[in-house]
Amino acid sequence: MSEKKTWDKTNQWTEELELLKNIIVKTPLTETTKWGGIVYTYNNKNVLGIGGFKNFFTIWFLKGVFLKDEKSVLVNANEGNTKSLRQWRFTDKSEVNEKLILSYINEAIEVEKDGLEIKAEKRETVIPETLQQELETNKALKKKLLLKH
Repeated sequence: MSEKKTWDKTNQWTEELELLKNIIVKTPLTETTKWGGIVYTYNNKNVLGIGGFKNFFTIWFLKGVFLKDEKSVLVNANEGNTKSLRQWRFTDKSEVNEKLILSYINEAIEVEKDGLEIKAEKRETVIPETLQQELETNKALKKKLLLKH
């Protein structure tokens, strides 16, 4: 059986991710694997995940935008695209403050309990001009597309 892949892309953060797990286990969250990584849920709702990357290991909050972030530790990893998720990045295990992490986790659980969320924006489907022309002239293609809807 092949080894299960995780978000530790470089395998250099094993000890640090275990440190985060040992903190998270003190909460009512349930560990699971989603998207090839470690994710923690509350009542089957995704709350946070952990992982290792090239230059840092992280705990990310799926609804982090709603956290107060009084210590200004959270970052938007993909500005302009990521609406809700926020990351807390660490480069060394000495940066891990259990009490502070637990306070952020407990707040994230409360956000989930309160049902806070950002609704996904509906985006208009843009059909490229060449495809639109082909749809207008190719009756067989148009028929197949109509059958799928």
